Amino acid sequence: MGRNLQSDDRLRPVDLARGHGLSTQAVRNYEEAGVLPAAARTPHGYRTYTPLHATALRAFLALVPGHGHRTAASVMRAVNEGAADEAFRLIDESHARLLDDRRTLQAVEAALRGLGSTTAYAPGPGPRPAGRFIGPLARELGVRPATLRKWERAGLLNPRRDPRTGYRVYGEADARDARLAHQLRRGGHPLEQIAPLIAQVRAAGGTEPLEAALRDWHGRLSARGRAMLTGAAELEAYLRERG
Repeated sequence: MGRNLQSDDRLRPVDLARGHGLSTQAVRNYEEAGVLPAAARTPHGYRTYTPLHATALRAFLALVPGHGHRTAASVMRAVNEGAADEAFRLIDESHARLLDDRRTLQAVEAALRGLGSTTAYAPGPGPRPAGRFIGPLARELGVRPATLRKWERAGLLNPRRDPRTGYRVYGEADARDARLAHQLRRGGHPLEQIAPLIAQVRAAGGTEPLEAALRDWHGRLSARGRAMLTGAAELEAYLRERG
Protein backbone atom coordinates (compact mmCIF):
# COMPACT_ATOMS: atom_id res chain seq x y z
CA MET A 1 0.00 0.00 0.00
CA GLY A 2 2.79 2.41 0.91
CA ARG A 3 0.61 5.37 1.94
CA ASN A 4 1.68 8.14 4.33
CA LEU A 5 -1.39 8.65 6.48
CA GLN A 6 -2.42 12.12 7.49
CA SER A 7 -4.46 12.67 10.63
CA ASP A 8 -7.61 13.22 8.58
CA ASP A 9 -7.13 9.79 6.97
CA ARG A 10 -7.71 8.09 10.29
CA LEU A 11 -11.09 6.56 11.04
CA ARG A 12 -12.45 5.21 14.29
CA PRO A 13 -14.39 1.92 14.46
CA VAL A 14 -17.56 3.95 14.93
CA ASP A 15 -16.83 5.85 11.70
CA LEU A 16 -16.78 2.57 9.75
CA ALA A 17 -19.77 1.14 11.58
CA ARG A 18 -22.09 4.13 11.24
CA GLY A 19 -22.52 4.08 7.49
CA HIS A 20 -23.51 0.41 7.38
CA GLY A 21 -25.74 0.03 10.40
CA LEU A 22 -23.11 -2.07 12.18
CA SER A 23 -21.88 -2.06 15.73
CA THR A 24 -18.30 -1.09 16.48
CA GLN A 25 -17.84 -4.60 17.86
CA ALA A 26 -18.84 -6.04 14.48
CA VAL A 27 -16.13 -3.94 12.81
CA ARG A 28 -13.55 -5.20 15.29
CA ASN A 29 -14.76 -8.77 14.76
CA TYR A 30 -14.35 -8.40 11.00
CA GLU A 31 -10.79 -7.20 11.49
CA GLU A 32 -9.98 -10.09 13.83
CA ALA A 33 -11.48 -12.54 11.30
CA GLY A 34 -9.24 -11.17 8.53
CA VAL A 35 -12.12 -9.66 6.57
CA LEU A 36 -10.50 -6.25 7.08
CA PRO A 37 -6.77 -5.66 6.99
CA ALA A 38 -5.10 -5.21 10.36
CA ALA A 39 -5.61 -1.76 11.86
CA ALA A 40 -2.86 0.45 13.20
CA ARG A 41 -2.86 1.26 16.91
CA THR A 42 -2.44 4.53 18.74
CA PRO A 43 0.11 4.75 21.57
CA HIS A 44 -2.82 4.05 23.92
CA GLY A 45 -3.82 0.90 22.01
CA TYR A 46 -6.86 2.24 20.19
CA ARG A 47 -7.52 0.98 16.67
CA THR A 48 -7.25 3.47 13.83
CA TYR A 49 -8.67 2.63 10.43
CA THR A 50 -8.21 4.29 7.05
CA PRO A 51 -10.24 4.81 3.88
CA LEU A 52 -8.76 1.49 2.67
CA HIS A 53 -10.54 -0.27 5.53
CA ALA A 54 -13.77 1.48 4.57
CA THR A 55 -13.38 0.20 1.00
CA ALA A 56 -12.68 -3.31 2.30
CA LEU A 57 -15.82 -3.22 4.44
CA ARG A 58 -17.92 -2.05 1.48
CA ALA A 59 -16.51 -4.88 -0.64
CA PHE A 60 -17.26 -7.50 1.99
CA LEU A 61 -20.81 -6.33 2.62
CA ALA A 62 -21.44 -6.19 -1.15
CA LEU A 63 -20.15 -9.75 -1.59
CA VAL A 64 -22.36 -11.27 1.10
CA PRO A 65 -25.77 -11.13 -0.71
CA GLY A 66 -24.45 -12.92 -3.80
CA HIS A 67 -21.94 -15.33 -2.29
CA GLY A 68 -23.00 -15.80 1.31
CA HIS A 69 -21.22 -14.75 4.50
CA ARG A 70 -18.73 -17.63 4.62
CA THR A 71 -17.55 -17.32 1.02
CA ALA A 72 -17.42 -13.52 1.20
CA ALA A 73 -15.28 -13.71 4.34
CA SER A 74 -12.97 -16.27 2.72
CA VAL A 75 -12.60 -14.08 -0.38
CA MET A 76 -11.63 -11.06 1.72
CA ARG A 77 -9.18 -13.04 3.83
CA ALA A 78 -7.50 -14.34 0.69
CA VAL A 79 -7.18 -10.83 -0.75
CA ASN A 80 -5.82 -9.46 2.51
CA GLU A 81 -3.26 -12.26 2.65
CA GLY A 82 -2.08 -11.44 -0.88
CA ALA A 83 -3.65 -14.59 -2.37
CA ALA A 84 -5.80 -13.00 -5.07
CA ASP A 85 -5.87 -16.18 -7.16
CA GLU A 86 -7.48 -18.04 -4.24
CA ALA A 87 -10.06 -15.28 -3.95
CA PHE A 88 -10.87 -15.59 -7.65
CA ARG A 89 -11.17 -19.38 -7.32
CA LEU A 90 -13.69 -18.98 -4.52
CA ILE A 91 -15.69 -16.54 -6.62
CA ASP A 92 -15.59 -18.92 -9.59
CA GLU A 93 -16.94 -21.73 -7.39
CA SER A 94 -19.76 -19.49 -6.22
CA HIS A 95 -20.68 -18.63 -9.81
CA ALA A 96 -20.58 -22.34 -10.66
CA ARG A 97 -23.06 -23.04 -7.84
CA LEU A 98 -25.37 -20.35 -9.20
CA LEU A 99 -25.16 -21.90 -12.66
CA ASP A 100 -25.91 -25.32 -11.14
CA ASP A 101 -28.95 -23.85 -9.38
CA ARG A 102 -30.15 -22.39 -12.68
CA ARG A 103 -29.78 -25.80 -14.31
CA THR A 104 -31.67 -27.35 -11.41
CA LEU A 105 -34.50 -24.88 -11.94
CA GLN A 106 -34.58 -25.76 -15.62
CA ALA A 107 -34.72 -29.44 -14.66
CA VAL A 108 -37.65 -28.80 -12.33
CA GLU A 109 -39.51 -26.93 -15.05
CA ALA A 110 -38.80 -29.74 -17.48
CA ALA A 111 -40.07 -32.27 -14.95
CA LEU A 112 -43.23 -30.24 -14.44
CA ARG A 113 -43.81 -30.01 -18.17
CA GLY A 114 -43.51 -33.78 -18.26
CA LEU A 115 -46.29 -34.04 -15.70
CA GLY A 116 -48.73 -32.97 -18.36
CA SER A 117 -48.31 -36.32 -20.03
CA THR A 118 -48.50 -38.25 -16.75
CA THR A 119 -51.93 -39.53 -15.79
CA ALA A 120 -52.89 -38.19 -12.41
CA TYR A 121 -53.83 -40.73 -9.81
CA ALA A 122 -56.15 -40.58 -6.87
CA PRO A 123 -55.14 -42.65 -3.86
CA GLY A 124 -57.78 -45.22 -3.05
CA PRO A 125 -58.43 -48.88 -2.40
CA GLY A 126 -57.88 -49.97 -6.00
CA PRO A 127 -54.66 -51.61 -7.24
CA ARG A 128 -51.69 -49.47 -8.17
CA PRO A 129 -49.30 -50.26 -11.00
CA ALA A 130 -46.16 -52.24 -10.24
CA GLY A 131 -43.17 -50.16 -9.22
CA ARG A 132 -39.77 -50.25 -7.60
CA PHE A 133 -38.45 -50.66 -4.09
CA ILE A 134 -36.84 -47.92 -2.03
CA GLY A 135 -33.21 -48.82 -2.84
CA PRO A 136 -33.44 -48.52 -6.65
CA LEU A 137 -35.42 -45.26 -6.42
CA ALA A 138 -32.92 -43.79 -3.96
CA ARG A 139 -30.04 -44.71 -6.29
CA GLU A 140 -31.85 -43.14 -9.26
CA LEU A 141 -32.21 -39.86 -7.37
CA GLY A 142 -28.77 -39.97 -5.76
CA VAL A 143 -30.15 -39.84 -2.22
CA ARG A 144 -30.17 -42.23 0.71
CA PRO A 145 -33.18 -44.48 1.42
CA ALA A 146 -33.46 -42.67 4.76
CA THR A 147 -34.14 -39.46 2.81
CA LEU A 148 -37.12 -41.05 1.03
CA ARG A 149 -38.46 -42.30 4.36
CA LYS A 150 -38.09 -38.76 5.75
CA TRP A 151 -40.00 -37.35 2.77
CA GLU A 152 -42.72 -39.91 3.36
CA ARG A 153 -43.08 -38.84 7.00
CA ALA A 154 -43.33 -35.23 5.80
CA GLY A 155 -46.19 -36.17 3.46
CA LEU A 156 -44.26 -35.79 0.19
CA LEU A 157 -44.51 -39.46 -0.75
CA ASN A 158 -47.17 -42.09 -0.26
CA PRO A 159 -45.85 -45.47 -1.45
CA ARG A 160 -47.92 -48.62 -1.06
CA ARG A 161 -46.69 -51.61 0.91
CA ASP A 162 -46.09 -55.02 -0.57
CA PRO A 163 -48.68 -57.23 1.19
CA ARG A 164 -46.24 -60.15 1.56
CA THR A 165 -43.04 -58.39 2.62
CA GLY A 166 -44.24 -55.03 3.91
CA TYR A 167 -41.64 -53.30 1.74
CA ARG A 168 -42.42 -49.92 0.26
CA VAL A 169 -43.29 -50.05 -3.44
CA TYR A 170 -43.08 -46.84 -5.50
CA GLY A 171 -45.26 -46.61 -8.58
CA GLU A 172 -44.66 -44.19 -11.43
CA ALA A 173 -46.67 -41.42 -9.78
CA ASP A 174 -44.72 -41.95 -6.55
CA ALA A 175 -41.43 -41.73 -8.48
CA ARG A 176 -42.68 -38.54 -10.11
CA ASP A 177 -43.42 -37.02 -6.71
CA ALA A 178 -39.98 -38.09 -5.47
CA ARG A 179 -38.29 -36.45 -8.47
CA LEU A 180 -40.21 -33.24 -7.88
CA ALA A 181 -39.38 -33.30 -4.18
CA HIS A 182 -35.71 -33.88 -4.96
CA GLN A 183 -35.52 -31.00 -7.42
CA LEU A 184 -37.38 -28.62 -5.16
CA ARG A 185 -35.13 -29.50 -2.22
CA ARG A 186 -32.12 -28.71 -4.39
CA GLY A 187 -33.76 -25.39 -5.14
CA GLY A 188 -33.76 -24.54 -1.46
CA HIS A 189 -37.42 -25.13 -0.66
CA PRO A 190 -38.09 -26.59 2.81
CA LEU A 191 -40.14 -29.75 3.23
CA GLU A 192 -43.04 -27.88 4.79
CA GLN A 193 -43.42 -25.87 1.55
CA ILE A 194 -42.99 -28.84 -0.77
CA ALA A 195 -45.55 -31.14 0.87
CA PRO A 196 -48.63 -28.98 0.20
CA LEU A 197 -47.46 -28.26 -3.34
CA ILE A 198 -47.17 -31.94 -4.17
CA ALA A 199 -50.48 -32.65 -2.42
CA GLN A 200 -52.17 -30.03 -4.59
CA VAL A 201 -50.55 -31.39 -7.74
CA ARG A 202 -51.89 -34.83 -6.84
CA ALA A 203 -55.37 -33.54 -6.14
CA ALA A 204 -55.63 -31.17 -9.10
CA GLY A 205 -53.69 -33.23 -11.60
CA GLY A 206 -51.83 -30.08 -12.65
CA THR A 207 -48.77 -27.97 -11.92
CA GLU A 208 -50.38 -24.60 -11.25
CA PRO A 209 -49.59 -24.71 -7.50
CA LEU A 210 -45.88 -24.72 -8.33
CA GLU A 211 -45.93 -21.72 -10.64
CA ALA A 212 -45.63 -19.14 -7.84
CA ALA A 213 -42.76 -21.09 -6.27
CA LEU A 214 -40.94 -21.21 -9.59
CA ARG A 215 -41.41 -17.48 -10.16
CA ASP A 216 -39.96 -16.84 -6.70
CA TRP A 217 -37.06 -19.17 -7.47
CA HIS A 218 -36.35 -17.31 -10.73
CA GLY A 219 -36.43 -14.04 -8.83
CA ARG A 220 -34.01 -15.24 -6.16
CA LEU A 221 -31.54 -16.51 -8.75
CA SER A 222 -31.69 -13.23 -10.65
CA ALA A 223 -31.18 -11.29 -7.42
CA ARG A 224 -28.12 -13.41 -6.61
CA GLY A 225 -26.71 -12.81 -10.07
CA ARG A 226 -27.11 -9.06 -9.78
CA ALA A 227 -25.68 -9.09 -6.26
CA MET A 228 -22.62 -10.90 -7.59
CA LEU A 229 -22.12 -8.10 -10.12
CA THR A 230 -22.33 -5.48 -7.37
CA GLY A 231 -19.92 -7.45 -5.22
CA ALA A 232 -17.48 -7.82 -8.09
CA ALA A 233 -17.46 -4.06 -8.68
CA GLU A 234 -16.77 -3.29 -5.01
CA LEU A 235 -14.09 -5.97 -4.80
CA GLU A 236 -12.37 -4.57 -7.89
CA ALA A 237 -12.40 -1.12 -6.26
CA TYR A 238 -10.73 -2.59 -3.19
CA LEU A 239 -8.12 -4.43 -5.26
CA ARG A 240 -7.28 -1.21 -7.12
CA GLU A 241 -6.96 0.77 -3.91
CA ARG A 242 -4.72 -1.87 -2.36
CA GLY A 243 -2.47 -1.55 -5.40
